[in-house]
This record gives sequence, C-alpha cells and structure tokens, in this order.
Amino acid sequence: MKYYQVMTTCPSEIEAKRIARALVEMRLAACAQVSGPVRSTYWWKGKIEKATEWVCLLKCPVRNYARIENAIRQMHSYRVPEVLAMPVGAGNKEYLEWLEAEAVPVVATDANSHTGKLSGLKRRAPAKAV
Repeated sequence: MKYYQVMTTCPSEIEAKRIARALVEMRLAACAQVSGPVRSTYWWKGKIEKATEWVCLLKCPVRNYARIENAIRQMHSYRVPEVLAMPVGAGNKEYLEWLEAEAVPVVATDANSHTGKLSGLKRRAPAKAV
C-alpha cells in the first residue's frame, strides 16, 4: 500500500482543527477532515470511560506516517493519543496522484525553523513514482 488514512480523536473541535491544519500546512497530509462530535467508550486505568470527541482523518503517502505520528503526539493534549493508520487498498487514480503530489513535506531553509513556524520552509520535490 502506498497511502494511509490516518485517524486521531481529540477532546475538542478546536484541537482537531488545529492538528488538521498544521499537518496540511506542513504538507505531511494532502487533506484533512474533522468531524464530530462522536461519543467514545473505552477502558482507561482499569475502568470504562466515556467522552465526547472529534475525529480527524488525514490522507497521506505511507512515507509521511512516522512524521505525522510524531507531530500528532507533540500537538495532542492526550497523554496517549489515538493514532491509527489504515491502508488505502484502492482509490480514484486521479485523486491518489493529487495526494502524492500535494503531500510533499516542507524542509527548513533557515536556522529559525526550530520554532515550528512555517516561514523559512520550502517544499521538497515530489518523489518519482516507481
């Protein structure tokens, strides 16, 4: 599989939108969708919990997954955020070509890139299809 749909859930719409926007701006994901609220039921520290959450779906090439997971873990308010990558088995050829072309991570071009701001960043050339 060349592509993933990565999912995370957030405690608020604001946080989900912030993560979605950041990952698209960094060009780690070509597209992000936020939906909700959803009602989650899960085990946490030995008991069943319930929460209202927002779902963030990100479409990306497999090569970007590790950086996406790392970015979500840094931006997320949960100590153990849900980050799941689901393989895309098939899809609209033109859509997948668009995804490949747009999800090309930016690289730092100056010493101030450690601030996390997108100024001083430029796009890498897309990888050639094999």
